[in-house]
Amino acid sequence: QMQLVESGGGLVQAGGSLRLSCAASGRTFGSYDMAWFRQAPGKEREFVSLINGNGGITYYADSVKGRFTISRDNAKNTVYLQMNSLKPEDTAVYYCAARFTSAPRYEYWGQGTQVTVSS
Repeated sequence: QMQLVESGGGLVQAGGSLRLSCAASGRTFGSYDMAWFRQAPGKEREFVSLINGNGGITYYADSVKGRFTISRDNAKNTVYLQMNSLKPEDTAVYYCAARFTSAPRYEYWGQGTQVTVSS
């Protein structure tokens, strides 16, 4: 089993920044792709960003490209999401997820952290 715990959410004004962290435990962290998803009230959960096990490959949703940066520190079993130039439409619960390298599904999910961007 892998446990994921997100932190770093909060309330920020539009144009501001936040950095989310997701601490993992229980498995070989470097063998897992890590991703961030988000879910806004009344909307489906959506993909935000992905980073592969060694950090060499990243993907972003078009809506966050150029504003968000995903990174990981395998020595600390932690993945980060640096969010800059935040917009009110970024308001959501942000979830960290893990899947064994290139597996079709995300096996493990965190409990989520709320990000609220005020206009």
